[in-house]
Amino acid sequence: MPTGKVRFYDGDKGFGFITDDEGGDVFLGAKALPEGVTSLKGGTRLEYSIAEGRKGAQAMSVRVLDPAPSVVANRRERDRKPTEDMVVIVEDLMQVLDHVSTSLRKGHYPERPLATKVSALLRAVATDLEA
Repeated sequence: MPTGKVRFYDGDKGFGFITDDEGGDVFLGAKALPEGVTSLKGGTRLEYSIAEGRKGAQAMSVRVLDPAPSVVANRRERDRKPTEDMVVIVEDLMQVLDHVSTSLRKGHYPERPLATKVSALLRAVATDLEA
């Protein structure tokens, strides 16, 4: 199967183009994307089959091989929190989770605003740990 990189993809318009490994352009329509994928960044490596359409080559049965490198992820690595700061954050998180667990033991889920804040806190700490 041919491979290439996304040259651009406009999710609102539902199409874009792939530059194949030989330098040619291949049309990429939204219907060719894998299930659950609604947008692609430029530079994402793809594997696909080709069908000849009225206006030239069209990608079919697209499979994402390597997502494009994330600028945000690179920035996070550079701005990674020192371990001393993470110790304090994790200890505070443990206290919050202890409070939630006490409430759950009593048979009560936390109220919606608290649950939303705790879930956002968990995601943020997870992101900091993965950086």
